[in-house]
Amino acid sequence: MLAELAVANAAFAVIKEAVANSGDIMAAGESLFKYFDTKAEIQKKASAKGGSDRGDLEEFMALEKLKKQEEELREMMIYQGRAGLWTDWLKFQLEAKKKREAAEREHILRKQRIIGRIKDGFMILLIVVLLGGIGAIIGFAIWMARDV
Repeated sequence: MLAELAVANAAFAVIKEAVANSGDIMAAGESLFKYFDTKAEIQKKASAKGGSDRGDLEEFMALEKLKKQEEELREMMIYQGRAGLWTDWLKFQLEAKKKREAAEREHILRKQRIIGRIKDGFMILLIVVLLGGIGAIIGFAIWMARDV
C-alpha cells in the first residue's frame, strides 16, 4: 500500500511541476496515466476484504490523500486547462477503466483456456499410456499362449 501511494505521490508531483512550468496539464500525460492507474490499484486493494485494523487505517488515509490530490488536480484542469477538460478527462478515465477490465477478463479467459488445454493433453497422454499398457499385456498374454 505504501509503495503504491509513493508512486501516486511522485506522479502527482510531476503533474504539478508540468502544470507550473508549462501551464498545460496535458504536458504531464504519462504521469496522469500513472497517477490514476495507481489510484485504481489502491482502491482495488482497499475494497478487498481482510487486513488488519492498522492496514485499514493505512488504506483509509491513503485514499483520503488521493482524494485531496484529485481535487487539486480537478482545480488545475478547470482553471489552467481548456474548457471542458475535466469532463473530458472523466470520460477518458471511464473508457480507460473499461479497457483495463476487458483486458483483465481476456487475460483470465486466456489462462483458463491454457489450463483446459493442458488438462486435455494430460488426459490424452494418460489414455495413450493406458491403452499402450493394455496392448502390451494382451500382446504378452498372446505370446505366452503361443508357447504353451
